[in-house]
Amino acid sequence: MFKKMRDNAPCWCKSGKRYGECHKEYDQMISRLKEAKKKIPSRKIIKNEMQIQGIRESSKINIAVLDYVAEHIRIGMSTEEINTLVYEKTTEMGGIPAPLNYKGFPKSVCTSIGSQVCHGIPSVNDVLEDGDIINVDVSTIYNGYFSDSSRMFMMGNVHPEARRLVEVTKESINVGLSQVVPWQPIGNVGAAIHEFAQENGYTVVREIGGHGVGLQFHEEPFVCFVSDWNTGMIMAPGMVFTIEPMINMGEADIFIDADNEWTVYTDDGMPSAQWEVTVLVTEEGYEILTY
Repeated sequence: MFKKMRDNAPCWCKSGKRYGECHKEYDQMISRLKEAKKKIPSRKIIKNEMQIQGIRESSKINIAVLDYVAEHIRIGMSTEEINTLVYEKTTEMGGIPAPLNYKGFPKSVCTSIGSQVCHGIPSVNDVLEDGDIINVDVSTIYNGYFSDSSRMFMMGNVHPEARRLVEVTKESINVGLSQVVPWQPIGNVGAAIHEFAQENGYTVVREIGGHGVGLQFHEEPFVCFVSDWNTGMIMAPGMVFTIEPMINMGEADIFIDADNEWTVYTDDGMPSAQWEVTVLVTEEGYEILTY
């Protein structure tokens, strides 16, 4: 159990409020869930209102950058040009591209085409062609706060099967969001998405999922998209995490490029699609922070 706090003491969340008017009722709920053997979130991933507002401001830049990409992306553009767009727009707005030099990642954005599942590295040699589908994954640091989201773009005359994959994957986000309910287990998000993907004839990547975000690029919890119902960490108000299923047209198996040790591909060479949003769990449900 958490150490008992006095009502007049400063709240542990560093909101500046008294504990009795801030997180006392929250802790009482957490204690009941813990007694019921539920997996509860640690205090370090629960954001206070000041932190949430900081994440919102970072998210505004993240959304604006993806909007900027949407305005300029075109057939014949290299993914390195997309990288330049992201870097210039992010820094123009006072932000820092979070991927740049993150654990050695060399670029400001991830650009994943076709059978690339995620973490594609921009290059002058990768030029968008008619019929391509591409995921552009943007992450931003602003005043120390992190935001993260990605979108799919369809270039020209996309094959109907690839177009359907992109559209179903986007719809799966709403399926997952429907399960973001305070005080319920996060496994319900992945279980709903997995069932939806299977019903549409697709598979879901197992090894990579969503994550907490806000004070760091990657925080707890890990958000699995092939999870079982009623499993995983309880979604508590103040948690911020991404929903970003990677859905494959073929089998779920993947591999990592041995040369760059970043880019993930489908094992069978079939296309993959991904959309990503960041959500804040609230007392009433959720708030979408990035898209």
